[in-house]
Amino acid sequence: MNLAKPLSFLVVALCMGCAKENKVKNEVEKPNIIVILTDDQGWGDLSIHGNTNLSTPHIDSLAIAGAVFDNFYVQPVCSPTRAELLTGMYFPRLGVYSTSAGGERMDTSFPTVADFFRKSGYATAAYGKWHNGMQPPYHPNSRGFEDFYGFCSGHWGNYFSPMLEHNGEIVKGEVFLVDDFVNQGIDFISKHQEQPFLLYLPLNTPHSPMQVPDVFWNKFADRELQKRYQNESEEDLQFTKAALAMVENIDWNVGRLTSYLKQKGLDKNTIVVFMSDNGPNGWRWNGGLRGKKGSTDEGGVKSPFFIKWPAAIDPGQHFEQLMGSVDLLPTLLGLASLESPIDLGFDGQDFSSLIRGQGQQVKDRAIFNHWNNKTSVRTQSYRLDSENRLYNIVTDPGQTTDVSLSQSNLRDSLITLKNKWIEEVASTERGNQPFTLGHPDFKLTQLPARDGDAHGNIKRSNRWPNDSFFTNWKSIQDSITWDIEVLEKGTFEAILYYTCEEQNIGAELELGFKDAAIKKSVDKPNSPPLIGAENDRYPRMESYVKDFVPISLGEIHLEQGKGTLVLKATDIPGDEVIDFRLLQFIRLDE
Repeated sequence: MNLAKPLSFLVVALCMGCAKENKVKNEVEKPNIIVILTDDQGWGDLSIHGNTNLSTPHIDSLAIAGAVFDNFYVQPVCSPTRAELLTGMYFPRLGVYSTSAGGERMDTSFPTVADFFRKSGYATAAYGKWHNGMQPPYHPNSRGFEDFYGFCSGHWGNYFSPMLEHNGEIVKGEVFLVDDFVNQGIDFISKHQEQPFLLYLPLNTPHSPMQVPDVFWNKFADRELQKRYQNESEEDLQFTKAALAMVENIDWNVGRLTSYLKQKGLDKNTIVVFMSDNGPNGWRWNGGLRGKKGSTDEGGVKSPFFIKWPAAIDPGQHFEQLMGSVDLLPTLLGLASLESPIDLGFDGQDFSSLIRGQGQQVKDRAIFNHWNNKTSVRTQSYRLDSENRLYNIVTDPGQTTDVSLSQSNLRDSLITLKNKWIEEVASTERGNQPFTLGHPDFKLTQLPARDGDAHGNIKRSNRWPNDSFFTNWKSIQDSITWDIEVLEKGTFEAILYYTCEEQNIGAELELGFKDAAIKKSVDKPNSPPLIGAENDRYPRMESYVKDFVPISLGEIHLEQGKGTLVLKATDIPGDEVIDFRLLQFIRLDE
């Protein structure tokens, strides 16, 4: 494996750790691991952090009964943070450069946390929002997770019983999504309680659209909020209330999960981690920090981090040492006493000895936050922001006073450090790569509208592609294309998900790749309404969705190699063709 070496000041994590003798004896019993990741929840969206607008007793209890890192940092947006916590590497090093259209995919030469633990005998599962690639070898099932239920895109258009996938198969969800994902997690624990397990719960809230069950919304609908964003005129109270209601739903689900662990006698030897993927998705109270989601300032990248393991971690500990999403994997390996290859130099550090109270000399280090060509550097006491202004975060967490003039030597050294990091790590960001199809080890591959390009009259249902569909298909000159790479040749059944008005049935579709092509006429109408608005607590920016149904286009033989997959209509008897959601390919020649 040819991996670039991390910066010299970062410690190569060997993850050799050993157990406390008076705790889990000689680590004969491997600890279970649950990682709960929330989506767009700010550091301040918890009652334990002083927010009196809401109550989060179950999440707070993880901090009270476990250890807290008071200076824990992630990246400004979703997929970069997820890539880092899964691999222990800074996200640009993994080739991640966007949150959609393939830019969220992680370099497959870097193993994930699931790869490590699965190799050590753990059952592995992920339930929720993946957001690190859809098609194998980027799909969670090809990144070490034996079981996956959820969605791979960056956001979803309906949180109440929507279209989801289970190990690549299109299914319909049950109840509210976060409740559904935790139900799946509890079922997984029930099935694997006799062996060690790794459960990753990347929940999808409080990311928009702002949907939450009535029982949680009703508590906030008429509530007067006491804690406000420092610039009150910028805060939208309706949005804030929806986000806080969604966080209380998360808290209720954390309570269900931890209660189940206790009921089954699994709580003492289960490591439970709680964190968020970036700052808040709106201007709301966040402890006076500057910035929100998308920003490389404190408010955009500071996350709660609580870790509970009654068998080995003393309760009530608070650590001031800098820790970040890149540190999670090496730390979990250390806590579980699993060895990692000596030549695999993580960007992150192993904090397991410190967390266990065994003492650890923490070397000076910096954490880098990067997005949209902006980079900031956080040291133990200072942050150099993207414009090279310097702030003492210990005395000025809100970044109100630039101390560059009085601390010019420090500022200059951090600028040098930042430029070195950009040259070494951020410069590895890659451009567009084709979407993969036909991985020899996986039967199913999806190509959604999100990953396609529209030509002619065809339009996206929304500017944000993740949960969008294509519409306004009116001409035989119109088409939808995907730049793909067929990894291994084969014969596939192509299934298309569509809607079509009754007066437009009869359109003939053609799907082609290189010299192969298949045709099929749409012979059944499917005209469902758009859904989502009826459950929105705040006007959305994402696409509304509807219930698409499948039609088999037939069997197509795809040769190995790169090329353009084209979907077009050769006959249009009505005014329009169809609205298109996705293609599902099923390998037939296994």
